[in-house]
Amino acid sequence: MKNVKTSFQIFGMASMILLVQGCSGLKRDPLPSSEPPLPAQFPGAGGSARSSAQIGWRDYFKDSNLTNLISTALQNNQELNILMQEIAVTKSEVKARKGAIFPFITLGTEAGLEKSSRFTRDGAVEEGLEVKKGKEFPDPLPNFGAVAEFEWEVDIWRKLRNERDSAIKHYLATQEGRNFMVTNIVSEIAQSYYELMALDNQLSILGRTIEIQESALSAVKLQKDAAKVTELAVRRFEAEVLKNKSHQYEIKQKIVVTENKINYLVGRYPQHVKRSSGGFEHLMLTGIRAGLPAELLRNRPDVLQAELELAAAGLDVKAAGARFYPALSINAALGLRSFSLDSVFTTPESLVYGAAANLVTPLINRSQIQAAYNGASAKQVSAIYSYQQTVLKAYIEVVNQLAEMRNLNQGYNLKTQQVQALSDSIDISGKLFNSARADYTEVLITQRDALEAKIDLVELKQQQLNAYVKAYKALGGGYNRDGDAGPSKN
Repeated sequence: MKNVKTSFQIFGMASMILLVQGCSGLKRDPLPSSEPPLPAQFPGAGGSARSSAQIGWRDYFKDSNLTNLISTALQNNQELNILMQEIAVTKSEVKARKGAIFPFITLGTEAGLEKSSRFTRDGAVEEGLEVKKGKEFPDPLPNFGAVAEFEWEVDIWRKLRNERDSAIKHYLATQEGRNFMVTNIVSEIAQSYYELMALDNQLSILGRTIEIQESALSAVKLQKDAAKVTELAVRRFEAEVLKNKSHQYEIKQKIVVTENKINYLVGRYPQHVKRSSGGFEHLMLTGIRAGLPAELLRNRPDVLQAELELAAAGLDVKAAGARFYPALSINAALGLRSFSLDSVFTTPESLVYGAAANLVTPLINRSQIQAAYNGASAKQVSAIYSYQQTVLKAYIEVVNQLAEMRNLNQGYNLKTQQVQALSDSIDISGKLFNSARADYTEVLITQRDALEAKIDLVELKQQQLNAYVKAYKALGGGYNRDGDAGPSKN
């Protein structure tokens, strides 16, 4: 009894020494603050209305052709489907980390044959058994049995549980990464769709301008026949018509490229993209409500992803630090084993069992564990800076897009007035030219300015729509919060 008590005392003293030895490796510099100092409101936004990020993309975009494209893309987009498989990999890692916490029990059977040399320890033992027992000992020696083995690393310092929790955080981070990809796909398809509508309208404007210029060319030819103008005027008008006809093919090529960009995002081979481009100049999207900057922390998927990665990095540091402490493992085995198949199930003669508890800690040459701990600590600091950078980027994106929306809205109103003034000038210049009160160059310049202004107006409308799309994305909108925004989650 005294020996047992002494053994426990020695074991306890050894554990304390190992624990102190393990603690000596846990030294690190203070961490930077991970709290993002966000302003109370966005500049010029005013109010604290509910953020537009809470609006699903099906409600934000009213065009049924566009919503059909987005819905198809979120099912077929190859990049998104690849990411879903990567998410499945991280989910499997979570299961593996969870399983490592519990004991491992294995069951196996064995059958073998062994011939030991007489001049070895095993051979001499077998020789002695034959003499002592006075009966034949199998030679060579068979071995039959079935053994259940038990192995368990006791998670004293939460190393395994921290690794499990870190894996869960990484898995949740990949889910937010998926949501962020969805917002990018929705935004990219919407912008390309509005670009396609703008190109259709530019092509239509160019066609109408060419008709006006061809009519003017016919009038100039008649005036040349009447010796009112020279051949130079005719050639200048012809050159303008040919230039605009050539520009038509440039726009048609842009339409093909933009359509195929959408087809690629949708995950299908090149085909016509169904759309209705009429009334593009009057098209408007749902008004944007910025909400409060603090809402970015829960609405932006990339911010949530960075936050989860930061939490996972902290758990990785704790798990790496636990490797300095003593590790306790328990091993046991229970089974049946015999050199005769007939006597395998004879108990207690064929019964084998054993149990052991091991308490070990690194003592000398701990550089590998120290390096892993230092690496985990550096990754945690990097994750803090990455989180701060993501929050700052999100805030600046929202501020930029809100300012762009305001400026484009004002610019569009002024550009509309310019187009109206130049459209009136075309009729006026034509009448003055026919009455010989204006030179043909004035007519050409007026038509050219009017065409450029109309094309600019369409491009400005496209930029205006894109600003609304990008502001919606910057706030964290663009993925369906009801759960049907993309491929099913594994």
